[in-house]
Amino acid sequence: MRIDIVSIFPDIFYSPFSNSIIKKAINHKLININIHNLRDYGLGKRKKIDDYPYGGGNGMVIRIEPVYKCFSMLMSNRNYDEIIFMTPDGDLHSQKYANYLSSKKNIIILCGRYKGIDQRIRDNLISKELSIGKYILSGGELAAAVVIESMVRLIPGIINKKSILTDSFQEKSYFISPPVYTRPCKYKKWKVPSVLLSGHHKKINDWFLKKSSKSINRKLDI
Repeated sequence: MRIDIVSIFPDIFYSPFSNSIIKKAINHKLININIHNLRDYGLGKRKKIDDYPYGGGNGMVIRIEPVYKCFSMLMSNRNYDEIIFMTPDGDLHSQKYANYLSSKKNIIILCGRYKGIDQRIRDNLISKELSIGKYILSGGELAAAVVIESMVRLIPGIINKKSILTDSFQEKSYFISPPVYTRPCKYKKWKVPSVLLSGHHKKINDWFLKKSSKSINRKLDI
């Protein structure tokens, strides 16, 4: 898989991509992540990438020309399965969509900043607008890193397949994983549920199912 990220602040990605699962995927050559500084495609000597919005209003807007130039360069070398724009008003990211992305070959992710991007970019150059929640960040970089980790960990060879299949939201029923415990079986006054120590597989499986069902009904929104 190849992932091309377009950002005004590419340095933000160095830490999350230099550790844990994503680092493992890069080292094993299972993914190829390329980070492009949008300012390299800016206008004039000052590499301008933003301007004031037509009609007035606060903030600056990312211009269409630098984005178009960057996308054109990338698309001249390969075809892309998705061109994603990270935005709080996009479709809410999900485990289902992470599974979908994990099977793709080439993806572009555009990270917005300031007051937003020229609407013509969204209307003509983007195939998917994606959000990680109903809240505002200073830019799309951290949101993009979340989406990338969610899909990269699903690529075969990164994490044990059996572990992936028991993740929360992974099954068609979108169950949430039950509580898990490990040694010691007793710490201070806190004990592991006795059923998990019984060795009775049916009772244990029934307990897991019951706890998962309770998790499904748990209210997640404030």
